[in-house]
Amino acid sequence: MDRSASLITKLENITDPRAGDPVYPLVNILFMTICAVVAGADDYVAIAKFANTKKDWFAKFLDLSKGVPSHDRFNTIINAIKPEEFEPMLLAWLTELHKVTDGQVIAIDGKTLRRSYDTATGKAAIHMVSAWATANHISLGQTIVEAKSNEITAIPRLLEIIEISGGLITIDAMGCQTEIAEKIIEEGADYCLAVKGNQPTLHAGIEAFFLDHLEDNFARIDVAAHHTKETSHGRLDERSYYLCRIPSDLPDRSRWKNLAAIGMSINDTERRKGDQIAVRYYIISRELDGETFAGAVRDHWGIENSCHWQLDVTFNEDQCRIRKGHGDENFSTLRRTALSLLKKEGTARCGVKNKRLTAGWDNEYLQKVVFNQ
Repeated sequence: MDRSASLITKLENITDPRAGDPVYPLVNILFMTICAVVAGADDYVAIAKFANTKKDWFAKFLDLSKGVPSHDRFNTIINAIKPEEFEPMLLAWLTELHKVTDGQVIAIDGKTLRRSYDTATGKAAIHMVSAWATANHISLGQTIVEAKSNEITAIPRLLEIIEISGGLITIDAMGCQTEIAEKIIEEGADYCLAVKGNQPTLHAGIEAFFLDHLEDNFARIDVAAHHTKETSHGRLDERSYYLCRIPSDLPDRSRWKNLAAIGMSINDTERRKGDQIAVRYYIISRELDGETFAGAVRDHWGIENSCHWQLDVTFNEDQCRIRKGHGDENFSTLRRTALSLLKKEGTARCGVKNKRLTAGWDNEYLQKVVFNQ
């Protein structure tokens, strides 16, 4: 079965939210929507216009005997699709096309869809927790943070619905919770969790340990270290990373499942307006060499730079006003799917924004992006 047929077969398994005998096949609406979002459409009017413009191309894959739906029809149906069916289907499609690298860093972080609030109904802006495979540039999944809840409760749900075995999971200090660490280990992965004041005993113990051993440059213990120096945009960044086996007298160590090492990163930045030093501490369930630890710390910010920043700048996510029914969550999934597909397409030597434009202009390139052909 070719890849276009495989995607269409998967789309046919989505439950149609409409009763009776609908005019337009659900697979048509979903396939057109996915392609339109890849090619630059950020709302339902743009999706309908794109589908009409590309009608001859879509006819290669779909039965268009009933024509193309109106933007209102796209709106109603995407808002009604169940996210718990739609996202896993797209994730299965992505992982078929692009195998996730074993042992890579999987960054987990939250993002608010700022314009998804609805004053008329009192609906708050939705907050999503996402997982991003940093080496493959693939969105592995997301889950919504329920009203009156927070990321601490959403992260374990996300860990249950995505495949993380063999990976190194990085989460900022909000996710530094014993239950989350235990869940990661149960799912067959390792963790590298940032530690801040929300774990005061653990944080104080790690800080005291590293301050003590920095005084004699770790002469009394084994340390895995890595140092980098980078100059860009008029600033100098010197970064130092240190990883040590878990000390036997570390306060609070017994609460953390499989805790094997503690780490510290120091970022010393020189810039015209003044110098800045940032120190961060970590707990890790696996002993790493210095370079691997440094890579995990740096790669975590890939979800901000490669995913969240791109969603805001290239896909205008923060300005999106789609908020009825399941539309905000489903469109968030569509954007992340499109971003993953565009990042994995390597023949066009340009950024994601220009790849979207090219997909809108060039049918062959659109087909290459969507089907990895």
